[in-house]
Amino acid sequence: MQNKVKKQKAVITGMGIISPLGEKLDEYWKNLTEGVSGIGPMTLCDPSEFPSKIAGEVNTFDPYVYIDKKEAKRMARFSQMAVASAQLAIENANISFSKTELNRTAVIIGNGNGGFPEIEQNARAQVLKGETKVSPYFIPMILPNMAAANISRVFGFKGFSSTVVTACAASTQSIGDAALLINNGMCDIALAGGCESGITKLGLGGFSALRALSTQNDNPATASKPFDLNRDGFVPAEGAGMLVIESEEHALKRGANIICEIAGMGVSSDAHHPVQPDPSGEGAILSMQRALDNAGITTSEIDYINAHGTSTPLNDVCETNAIKKLFNKQAYNTPISSTKSMIGHVLGGAGALEGIATILSIVNQKIHPTINLKTPDPECDLDYVPNKSRNHKINYAMSNNFGFGGQNASIVFKNPLIK
Repeated sequence: MQNKVKKQKAVITGMGIISPLGEKLDEYWKNLTEGVSGIGPMTLCDPSEFPSKIAGEVNTFDPYVYIDKKEAKRMARFSQMAVASAQLAIENANISFSKTELNRTAVIIGNGNGGFPEIEQNARAQVLKGETKVSPYFIPMILPNMAAANISRVFGFKGFSSTVVTACAASTQSIGDAALLINNGMCDIALAGGCESGITKLGLGGFSALRALSTQNDNPATASKPFDLNRDGFVPAEGAGMLVIESEEHALKRGANIICEIAGMGVSSDAHHPVQPDPSGEGAILSMQRALDNAGITTSEIDYINAHGTSTPLNDVCETNAIKKLFNKQAYNTPISSTKSMIGHVLGGAGALEGIATILSIVNQKIHPTINLKTPDPECDLDYVPNKSRNHKINYAMSNNFGFGGQNASIVFKNPLIK
């Protein structure tokens, strides 16, 4: 007869961030609550031939601060950011690892594009300089799984390892997947989050062809305006966010500071269109409802929603309608805000950076604003906390991310002070 595994609570004990608004948690939070924009002119590639010329770049990022120079040169930028944010999260958690713990530490990372810049660089080198000019590190640099692999290798983690590649839902799903592993006793500790660094001519060309990007280049800081009537597309961005997640039992045993609990997660598929969200909102509703069911709570208990809020004409209306259908009248009494209004869209890494913003909202009992919301869209008529942060009691918060392919993920975070 098999012994039943006791379900473990998944708690967050450390966080690390590499973002357009800073590489320290307090700096990131201060900028978010003050409504500072991290969006500026694009410098990582020459955008002159494209209609969109702005991005949320991490201009301060120096991989050699975090990673041995020789090691860093063998990693793509998205991997460097992932390893750096993992280092910061481990330091924030004040954790060291025994051999047994290394063997029971999982690494689950969300990513969308892998090494886009490195693909472009090596393709250009091959075309211009000949077949043999491709770097011997090209293949292991560009694979999306290399962020997780490099974190495992650098820190010696030998537990469950996985890469979630569900477009813009990837990081939220990776955090939820890590929580499920801990819930089911498959690991004691997990490093989970996501990363993206794909600001290239290749990526810019693809998104421009889809007419998905904002072209409000004259004032980059106001270009990302989720839920505003004058929004015209998302602003591409880069960055990484990482969480140290532990079983509550393990965290308490080592005397860790428990920042937050992962109460529930839900995923779904629209089964609708390669890039457009389902106008009915059915997939988004399923994702949110499953997260609530997994957490064992109802819509009335959600105190704040960190929206996907991309600043694209279609997404913001679809997400608004999905929230209204699921939450009914409660939708009008639930504050919502979009982190993307300040940092842009980090694609596969978005859920990690936005998840950290949501957790910091619980910690500080405060909601950062949706900036640049000047002209309300009649179809987006909920409370988006426009332009100014707000003190607010938060016991449960939800973070949503919806991606290309109809991939949806929602996660519910819980204030650890409530039982």
